[in-house]
Amino acid sequence: MDPSPIIPATSSPDAGRGTTALVDSLQAKIVSLIREERWDEGTRLVERSLANMLRVSRTPIRAALGGLEDSGVVNRTDRGYVVARIPDDLSLEDPGQRVARAYTSIAQDRLDGILEEQVTERGLMRRYNLSGSEISDILRRISLEGWIEPNPGYGWRFLPALTSAKSYADSYRFRQLVEPAALLEPGYRVDRGELLAQRSEQQALVDGRIHQVSGPELFDHNSHLHETIIAGSNNEFFIESIARINKLRRLIEYRKTLVPGRAAIRCAEHVRLADLVLGGHLKDASRFLASHLRTVGTEKTTRQD
Repeated sequence: MDPSPIIPATSSPDAGRGTTALVDSLQAKIVSLIREERWDEGTRLVERSLANMLRVSRTPIRAALGGLEDSGVVNRTDRGYVVARIPDDLSLEDPGQRVARAYTSIAQDRLDGILEEQVTERGLMRRYNLSGSEISDILRRISLEGWIEPNPGYGWRFLPALTSAKSYADSYRFRQLVEPAALLEPGYRVDRGELLAQRSEQQALVDGRIHQVSGPELFDHNSHLHETIIAGSNNEFFIESIARINKLRRLIEYRKTLVPGRAAIRCAEHVRLADLVLGGHLKDASRFLASHLRTVGTEKTTRQD
């Protein structure tokens, strides 16, 4: 390691941080250097030396070190960054995969009651070994999905979600009443372009993509199709109630997602449902949707997780 003094950063510690692929890649490379060179805790990390070794400018190096500080791998001192711990548990996998797994872990831990209602970004970063930019991206996604919100002052608060078997079963019984009825509303008119797009996604799942998507992705595909069909009713109470239930059941659905073979069968039913709606056969579509929800509800509420 270059024994020369650390050159102090000329901007704030957070300057230049972002979610770029370059910064993510540099974090992984610095972790690899710490391991391969067997740098002990307290070893100084010279920005200029790292930039020369990795053939980049000092700005992205500084951003990468800032992210590793958030993860607890390095510490910032008045003379620059030093190794805080040997990152044996920090994976060098693709950052996107690491973030996706962390997102799922947060969902599962919330369902299991491991995470309290009130959390902080720094606490989540340390628990799931994430950088500041990574946890910000995850919290932004969760917020958009509707199961967490920022506190007025500091931290975040998880919003109510379905967690019990009874509430989950009740949600399916409610949907069995509302969704088929929405298709019979006077003046029903579906957005054909949107439904055709949803149908194409479902057909791709049937054709094999079902083996490539995660539980959250499958939930999004399926809930979007149902919400597109309900939106055709132009009844704001139907539309808002189903959207609200989908937000509430999102977490528990990650645990209830069917195995690929059975999920493909349900996606094929979605294709059939879309065809009935697009063909204007609304009474048949209503009956088919009721049967579909009844079957899926029974299948999921009787599964042993």
